[in-house]
Amino acid sequence: MSNHDLRDDRECANCGHEVEIAYCSKCGQKNIETRQSFWHLVTHFAEDFTHYDGAFWTTIKYLLFKPAKLTKEYLMGHRQKYVAPVKLYIFISFITFFLPSLYPESSQSEEETTSNVHENVVSIHNEVNIEEKINTKQNVWLDKFSTEKGGIENPMIYSSVKEMDSIESIKPKELRLNKLERSLGKRIIKLYSHNTPEQVEEKFKESFSHNFPKALFVYLPIFAFWLWLFHGKKRWYFFDHGIFTLHYFSFLLLLILITDTLGHFINYVSNTTNSVSSVIFSILFAFWSVYYLYRSHRKMYHEKWFINIIKCTLMLIINSIAVIFLIFLFMLISFYNLH
Repeated sequence: MSNHDLRDDRECANCGHEVEIAYCSKCGQKNIETRQSFWHLVTHFAEDFTHYDGAFWTTIKYLLFKPAKLTKEYLMGHRQKYVAPVKLYIFISFITFFLPSLYPESSQSEEETTSNVHENVVSIHNEVNIEEKINTKQNVWLDKFSTEKGGIENPMIYSSVKEMDSIESIKPKELRLNKLERSLGKRIIKLYSHNTPEQVEEKFKESFSHNFPKALFVYLPIFAFWLWLFHGKKRWYFFDHGIFTLHYFSFLLLLILITDTLGHFINYVSNTTNSVSSVIFSILFAFWSVYYLYRSHRKMYHEKWFINIIKCTLMLIINSIAVIFLIFLFMLISFYNLH
C-alpha cells in the first residue's frame, strides 16, 4: 500500500495514541485515510488475499501430506507463516458444510407432484373413519390376546395419536409400548400426518446437516481428553493435545470435502448415484484418515511403533463408540426438531 494513503494527522483514529510512522504502537492500526477510492478497495483486497493465500496454501499442503507437521511447528512458535489452528478449523468446517449445497443437482425424474395431494386425501380418509378403525383394531387385539401373548406393536401401523392411545390402553401391560417407543411413535404419526415420506427424509437430512457440525465441535475437547489420558501429564499439556485435535479434525473435514466433491462431480457427469468411483474414493478416504492418525500420532508424541499402534487402536475404538453415540444423540435431536 503506498505512503500517500497515510493520514497527515498523526493521532490514531482508533485509540488516539500518537503514531510515529505508519502503524500505531498502542493498538496496531495503520494510520490511513478512512475514506478511500474504489481502486484502493480493489488493491487492498488483492494484497490481503495474496498474503492470506500464501499462508493458506502452505497450511493446506502440510495439513494433507505432512502429518503432525503443523502441530509441531505451531508448538515450536513458528506461527506467522501458517493459518492459526482455530481459524483453520472454522474456515474448513464452513466450506465443508456449505460448499456442497451449491453443487448442481444431477438430473432426476420429477414424478412427485401429486404426492402431497395423495397424502392429504389419505389423512382425511383416516380421520373420517377413525372410530370405525379403532373399534375394528380393538376387536382384533382382543381376539389376538385371547390366543397368544407376545410381540410389541409397531407404532407405524397407527394412523393417529388418538388411535394409538386407544389401542395401547387395551393391551396388556407387558405388551404396551415403553415411554421412548410411545414418544417416537407419536412424533412419527404427527410428522407423517402433514408430510410425505420424501418430505420427512429431506427435512431430516437438512436438520442433521445443521446439527452435525455442532456435534463435531462438541467432540473436539472430548477427543483431546482421550489424548490427555493416554500421555504423560508432565511432558504434555492439554493445550498441546487441543492443537493436535484441531489439526486432525481440520484434516478430516478437508478430506470429507475433497471426497464429497469428487464423488458429486463423478455422479453428476455419469448421471448415477452409486458410482463405483465414489465407493473407491470413500474407501481411500477411510484408509488415509486412519493411516494419518497413526502417522501423525507417532510424529507428534514420538512413541515406539508398537506402543503407537496399541494407543492409536485403543483410541480408534473408544472414539468410534463415542462418535456413534454422539451422532445417534444428535440424530434424535434432529428428528425431534422436525415440523
